[in-house]
Amino acid sequence: MKSITANASTIHFNENCYTALNEHLKINNFSKIFILVDENTHRYCLPDFLTELETEAEIEIIEIEAGEIHKTIETCYGVWSSLSDLDADRKSLLINVGGGVVTDLGGFVASTFKRGIAYINVPTTLLAMVDASVGGKTGVDLGHLKNQIGVISTPDLVLIDTRFLKTLPQNQMRSGLAEMLKHGLIQDVNYWNKFKDLSKLSLEDLDTLIYESVIIKKNVVDEDPFEIGLRKTLNFGHTLGHAIESYFLSNPNKKDLLHGEAIIIGMILAAYISTKLVQFPEEITAEIKALFLSYYDKVNIDKAEYQSIIDLLKYDKKNHHGNINFVLLENIGSPKIDCLVDEAIIIDAFNYYAS
Repeated sequence: MKSITANASTIHFNENCYTALNEHLKINNFSKIFILVDENTHRYCLPDFLTELETEAEIEIIEIEAGEIHKTIETCYGVWSSLSDLDADRKSLLINVGGGVVTDLGGFVASTFKRGIAYINVPTTLLAMVDASVGGKTGVDLGHLKNQIGVISTPDLVLIDTRFLKTLPQNQMRSGLAEMLKHGLIQDVNYWNKFKDLSKLSLEDLDTLIYESVIIKKNVVDEDPFEIGLRKTLNFGHTLGHAIESYFLSNPNKKDLLHGEAIIIGMILAAYISTKLVQFPEEITAEIKALFLSYYDKVNIDKAEYQSIIDLLKYDKKNHHGNINFVLLENIGSPKIDCLVDEAIIIDAFNYYAS
């Protein structure tokens, strides 16, 4: 697979990853290399990654706890402190080996430590490969509110080695698949159609789909790096999806949802709202719901919980001037941004999902 240039960074795939990485290390002569992992990637991914490194620089490993619950400023403080204690300087390099929590948090840590050191993302989950590690968004959650603190900052390199997917449980693979499905809905009907029967797809097909998904996101981000217009379309399903994810994270009586599991619900709701407000074809909304629920278990959301989820919408990052802004679809590949939605229609959408 050809490498992809995206603004100030380059995305490499599989066999090209480590040639590019080692050349980058040789050219830049980093004073010290720090590798950020969580306990899962430390065990399952780091040993293979280290065997590929060719460098004389000193290497230090920093481990954080796994899971969205640890994507906090407190975790950042621990990593910043470790970097300081281990004598990191402005010519140090941070390599983030992990899923979206590691790449988001690690990118934020690197961008703010000593006002910015170089970093590289090595995504090890499907979600991170097609979404979190590409595009330069970094940051952490504020309590249970998703991605409220962060900066847009570009990694030197993104290295997508799909061999790491063999370490993932199926629910993590499905979580990443949600973002790929979203890319099809907002950008490309032909890409969307490839997901209608996953049983026919091979591992080689998956590599190609990942590559195409990265290109879709890269093209959007290149045109609108700071989310003034087009990049907002990548939030299709995320306005309600993030609110649902935050509600489940904060409620001790609920089992946490993975990001993609919440976004799948959000996309079904957004498709229904699109039908009601911007004439998205009703039959395609029904198709989306049926397809998604054939891949993902339906999640029980009681009617008594709707308002608590709706109340969280005010924290969505796309909001401005007191308005809650949705991304809707006029058709597959034709998104519409900054749509205002009446609360009654949101409640109808929840009832549609539950029906």
